[in-house]
Amino acid sequence: MIHTDATRRVAITGVGMVTPIGLDVDSTWDALLRGVSGAGPITLFDASDQAVRFACEVKDFDPLRYLDRKGARRADRFLQFAIAAGSQAMEQAGFGDGLAHLPPDRTGVVVGVAVGGLPLLEAQHRKLLSKGPRFVSPLLIPMFIPDMTVGLLSIVYGARGPNYATVSACASSGHSLGLAFRSIRRGETDVMIAGGTESAITPLAVAGFASMGSMSTRNDDPERACRPFDARRDGFVIGEGSGMLVLEEVEHAKARGARILGEIVGFGQSADAYHMTAPAPDGVGARLAMEQALEDAGLLPGDIGYINANGTATPAGDASETKAIKEVLGEHAHSLVVGSTKSMTGHTLGAAGAIETVISTLVCRRGVIPPTINFEEADPECDLEYAHGGAIERPVAAALSNSFAFGGHNVSLAIRRWDDGGLKTVRGDAPPKIDISDREALYDVLDGA
Repeated sequence: MIHTDATRRVAITGVGMVTPIGLDVDSTWDALLRGVSGAGPITLFDASDQAVRFACEVKDFDPLRYLDRKGARRADRFLQFAIAAGSQAMEQAGFGDGLAHLPPDRTGVVVGVAVGGLPLLEAQHRKLLSKGPRFVSPLLIPMFIPDMTVGLLSIVYGARGPNYATVSACASSGHSLGLAFRSIRRGETDVMIAGGTESAITPLAVAGFASMGSMSTRNDDPERACRPFDARRDGFVIGEGSGMLVLEEVEHAKARGARILGEIVGFGQSADAYHMTAPAPDGVGARLAMEQALEDAGLLPGDIGYINANGTATPAGDASETKAIKEVLGEHAHSLVVGSTKSMTGHTLGAAGAIETVISTLVCRRGVIPPTINFEEADPECDLEYAHGGAIERPVAAALSNSFAFGGHNVSLAIRRWDDGGLKTVRGDAPPKIDISDREALYDVLDGA
């Protein structure tokens, strides 16, 4: 049995996003409700010889909105996304300067990253082959390794608590949020910066996923390519971006007058123990994760009004997840909405769980459920309500956010609505730039490499 310590509750006090359909929370949310697809021809590299030539890229992102020029040059794209989303979340939570009300020794950072700095690694490998080892950048290692995300965020905000990266493929940021939630609940920390980031739209990654047959090949119609739960789904569309949350012990948040956006109340995790890439057909791992999340939260199946599904649009994955949902929720599975926002953002790999937890929090708070676009033909194995007709206005008291991954990793998070106060937006004046050029601890490492 899972022990739930009801005396330490975990609030969400800040959220941030950088996605293929928006550069912050408000622009992303607006695009979601309008059913905007982030898919289009790949521009990050010449994909003319690739079997798959489209992706969900982040568009018009300017790292100089968040970083000084030196810092931006020394941060790979996945790191820049994390700094941007983290800055948005911290600003909203009232920790923009990293000092006021922030207990440094009881503040930690956990971020999920499935791949890391793959664009940089590929570029430096080409340089190694063409020019030799003397021309490989001394910044390669610190700019490539996934844990530099949490390292940078801890330096920026002076967080001296638990600090590590989680790597479990597309469940990476689901794990980061679950572990951050547990850290606060068991009394180890009072504040956690947690989420996920990814930028792996590269020649090698696209070729690798395509060779597996796991990606959609609708090159002539990219905006309609990602079709979760549709009978003609043919694979996922790779995306990039970041989602970050500030989690905080409820009494700590109340004491400083923070605005609470929602509450994480349960975390479930499991393994399929079945196959390297295929989900268990009976959905056993997914079922276990959802059951654990409900038990951990003290929720009943009837309490759940929305599930942000893993919903990658792979033939086996969507069918397996639907079966698991019906086994966990019984008849109630047909009374709620199961949505896949990946139909619009694409699959952001290690960032997916965090982005979708932010979305689930907004669903509970705002009472509007984004659609699952491109659903045109019903599949008898996927027979739930997927919001394919457009956004649905409906009060949601509690939601589940599912993240399932290659390797058989499964995470489910339970989010509950917080009824007091309104959601402060992150639209408006640009957040202050983060000047990390004078952080000696960081640059001593980089310059001495």
